[in-house]
Amino acid sequence: MKKILVLCTGNSCRSQIAEGYLRYFAQEKAVIYSAGVETHGVNPRAIATMREDGIDISAHTSNNITEYRDVDFDYVITVCDNAKERCPYFPGNAEKFHYNFPDPAKATGTEAEIMEQFRVVREQIKQYSKDFIEHHFS
Repeated sequence: MKKILVLCTGNSCRSQIAEGYLRYFAQEKAVIYSAGVETHGVNPRAIATMREDGIDISAHTSNNITEYRDVDFDYVITVCDNAKERCPYFPGNAEKFHYNFPDPAKATGTEAEIMEQFRVVREQIKQYSKDFIEHHFS
């Protein structure tokens, strides 16, 4: 079974959302991991915005990339420029992909405005994840 790692800076928002959608779209075709070059905990707004779309990521944990040094990944997807620049070397033949999604954790304004930014990024990641699975697992 193929293994996918989603990598972000703090493994709190974008990588957690991507992990949720990749699991949803891949079903039993892949094992999905997410990690950060740091760990910031899973953002409660990421959990809430995914719940709105019917996906529960409340049991996800924020993991550091060093925890997965011995995993032979088939694909590594970085979802922010910082993670791409700081991504450690992975031995093996992992194909690397990158898409710099906006960081919803940096949104400002009212709670409604912040949640709207989370929804916008969620939809971008949802489409990317769907397209990725369709392209690599069909």
